[in-house]
Amino acid sequence: MVQGAETIIPSSVCSESCTLGYRKMIRKGQPICCFDCVPCSQGEIANTTGSTSCFKCPEDHWSNERHDACILKTIEFLSYNDPLGTSLAAAAISLTFISLSFLLIFIKYRNTPIVKANNRELSYFLLASLQLCFLCSLMFIGHPVNITCILRQTVFGSIFSMSVSLVLSKTVTVVIAFKATHPSSVLHKWFGSNTSTVIVFFCTLGQIIICAVWLANAPPFVETNTWSLTNIIIIECNEGNRMYFYLILGYMGSLASVCFVLAFLARKLPDTFNEAKYITFSMLIFVSVWLSFIPAYLSTQGKNMVAVEIFAILSSSLGLLICIFLSKCYIILLKPEMNTRKHIRGK
Repeated sequence: MVQGAETIIPSSVCSESCTLGYRKMIRKGQPICCFDCVPCSQGEIANTTGSTSCFKCPEDHWSNERHDACILKTIEFLSYNDPLGTSLAAAAISLTFISLSFLLIFIKYRNTPIVKANNRELSYFLLASLQLCFLCSLMFIGHPVNITCILRQTVFGSIFSMSVSLVLSKTVTVVIAFKATHPSSVLHKWFGSNTSTVIVFFCTLGQIIICAVWLANAPPFVETNTWSLTNIIIIECNEGNRMYFYLILGYMGSLASVCFVLAFLARKLPDTFNEAKYITFSMLIFVSVWLSFIPAYLSTQGKNMVAVEIFAILSSSLGLLICIFLSKCYIILLKPEMNTRKHIRGK
């Protein structure tokens, strides 16, 4: 056939050969040379022209945009080089230094009434444990390995239980101090440092036992998650048996709830430096943070899941630090006229 000066040669096939990234799909009721070119699905490639099928990429690879080659999946974990990881690490270190400065202030002014009023030894230990709470969040940042996976939740649970136990002990001390003022009171024999030590020891021991059973039965381990996200490999810690993780949270919540109830009942006791009202607010913040943590933790994955837990650790610890110690440090440094025995007696 001649059209102008060009000669058009008729094609002997019904369809042109499929390009890279496409596969043939035969048209029903038509000759085998008649087909449509269908793009490969996500995770599959066709790296030859005229391919009759697509090939699935290996588990640690994913298809590129043209679906003609497999590329290595992106590896994801909360890194110190990640802006989110850097911000959380900086926040943890900054809060550690703030709590350390509070501890140094309390030690320097240890003989003043406001420090002596509510068991200064417990205050020292609580400030030290809060520093450990802030620092333990750093264990969640960086490439997970088996040892960090094992230590993350167990160290976090033990340190936090010790912190809440110290707050509970301070609350019990306040209650006993006011209820045991009469010499014939039954509570009078319980007023002393031994009571505080026993409370902290046994409350912390309960959490340590839960952690020990967890490690003995189903310890956490590093896991390469290739199924949650299509083009990303998540390096994460598998909790082994997540029931133990929720037992840790439940145990902390029980201690915080008991502490909240006692502090709420003792909040109106007549003392200028009565800590009960501050402990009430701190436990309210603590419980609220961890109650909101659970749905947020379950609805995220990858590095965002780790970031949610770090945020909960930092915010709940900060709540304790601010509610219990900020006002005292303010009075010690800026309102020394209120830090006197006369002020306490006048109140």
